[in-house]
Amino acid sequence: MAHKDDAQQGVPNTPGMRTDGYGAGRRRPLRERHVEETVEVAVPVRTAYNQWTQFKTFPRFSTVVRGVEQIRPTVTAWTIGYGLLRHRFAVEIVEQDPDTYLAWRGLEQRPSHQGEVEFRATESGGTAITVRMLLEPQGAARILTRSSRAARLTARLVRGELMNFKRFIEGLGQEGGAWRGTIRNGRVQHDHPEPPRSRVAQWPVG
Repeated sequence: MAHKDDAQQGVPNTPGMRTDGYGAGRRRPLRERHVEETVEVAVPVRTAYNQWTQFKTFPRFSTVVRGVEQIRPTVTAWTIGYGLLRHRFAVEIVEQDPDTYLAWRGLEQRPSHQGEVEFRATESGGTAITVRMLLEPQGAARILTRSSRAARLTARLVRGELMNFKRFIEGLGQEGGAWRGTIRNGRVQHDHPEPPRSRVAQWPVG
């Protein structure tokens, strides 16, 4: 599991980082990827995005996600598996723009992964959802993930999960909740910065 200070650190040496004009790092879309899948859903972008970011509802439509636990504002713990096989791992959201984009990285050392989801409005008034994933295995597992067969299996799984989400959100017709915050480099951005505080407990600043 992640340590307490994980979310306070930036993402070191992350490829494709850029500055957004406010000094905060933003990620470019993944140039190197093992999987890219897109599905169109018949709900507006805001509805699709709001429901997707309700991570705890993933077990309601996913065939592999068994549970999602919120650890901190930017860190969640996911339990996935089939049958009696279970695997639990932590994920950090490193960038999040409402109705547009979400990028994450796995906090495990090996194997690890990173990915992103983009939301785009379609001419019909629906939403195109694109998922990209990059697996970062260690040792002999690198050869396995580079094989075309492994890539096809992963793509098939991602495609299936996207189709499950499509049926789920179109069946609901509206989102079951929303979090409209923005995240930069693993940190939640606040519209109004907190005022400075005295280093002495309960003493006013001035």
